[in-house]
Amino acid sequence: MKAIRQILAAIRRADQTYNLIENGDKIVVGLSGGKDSVALLYCLHLYQKFSQKHFQMQPVMLDLGFTNFNSELMFQFCDSLHLKLMVSDSREVYKILQAHQSDKKHLPCSICSRMKKAAINKVANDIGFNKVAFAHHMDDAIETLFLNEIYGARIATFSPKMVLENANITFIRPLIFAREKQIQKLINEESLPVSASPCPADRHTNRELIKDYLDDLYKEFPSSYDNFATMLNNDEHLDLHFDKTDYQINQNGLILEPAINKYQILQVMDIRYKVFVEEQHIAYKDEFIIEEEKNAHTFLIKRKGKTIGTIRYREIEEGIKIERMAIIKKERGKGYGRQTLVFLIDFLKKKYTPTTIIIHAQYQLVDFYLSLGFVKENKPFREAKIKHQKMVKYV
Repeated sequence: MKAIRQILAAIRRADQTYNLIENGDKIVVGLSGGKDSVALLYCLHLYQKFSQKHFQMQPVMLDLGFTNFNSELMFQFCDSLHLKLMVSDSREVYKILQAHQSDKKHLPCSICSRMKKAAINKVANDIGFNKVAFAHHMDDAIETLFLNEIYGARIATFSPKMVLENANITFIRPLIFAREKQIQKLINEESLPVSASPCPADRHTNRELIKDYLDDLYKEFPSSYDNFATMLNNDEHLDLHFDKTDYQINQNGLILEPAINKYQILQVMDIRYKVFVEEQHIAYKDEFIIEEEKNAHTFLIKRKGKTIGTIRYREIEEGIKIERMAIIKKERGKGYGRQTLVFLIDFLKKKYTPTTIIIHAQYQLVDFYLSLGFVKENKPFREAKIKHQKMVKYV
């Protein structure tokens, strides 16, 4: 099968699986001149014709200030697709990278990646486009997974779609189901132009080491590539340690359990609904604020296997804010809330020191928080129609 059919099928699958492209989208396509971005622009141009979706595309090339940057070949390529290439002056990036290079062997890739995203994001905003398409493929995703495990102590890779709500931009990766060897085959079959990378660090990075290692692994274990690709979407068989955590508050069965899965989150919502909405008559919209929920570290409070309450904290500009602590009615007055708070404060102190721990205390509980070392800050105020006092503890 010709590579173009394989890659177009991969784009369609990614589009349908992750809802990448919708009618009316205006998509900036990042074009570096390398084989991946050239293939992306070429295939999206064809996908635009047969997908029956109405969207605009604008190829954008970033001049990052590297010495050998040359956009002429890509201007010709875009002209052949009846597209007009935009070249963004982002030459300050190279200067900043050189300033951060210090005694390292090459320019810092992670800083470069962030700055490129910021630069192309600015272009999209300036011309009124709502999406940016990058040419990362499945091989890139697997390599990033290994890099994060080895160098970042985390199991993570990039997302097929990433919504930047503050910037009103969505990053999409339509080639996420494509293989690098398919892309290279496409370049050869369609005689597409490819520019050499002007980056001084090209082919001299840790990613190249991982790529070589994985190539050897794929030869030794041919099924490993497909298994790695399947693994990235295999949430039903995710079995790690993070969702087994039960922080021991005391030796009598009181624990703090991170709320990670759907069942745990439903328990949290049920407790908060009963305590805050039903008992205290707080409006549902004031209790459950989506943006806050997304950024919160939420826990269940359990005793001897039974859920008795919930608590959470959020990282905010001023420090760490503890909030939404609720103990079910029949378990109140037994010291579980105090023990949980003492434990959580100590936990946060070890994790974030130095910082400020903040609580918006319901006014009748001010003395309780004073006894835990908090102090009043500013005057009382109304929150969800209930009198509160801002209290802080420096750690």
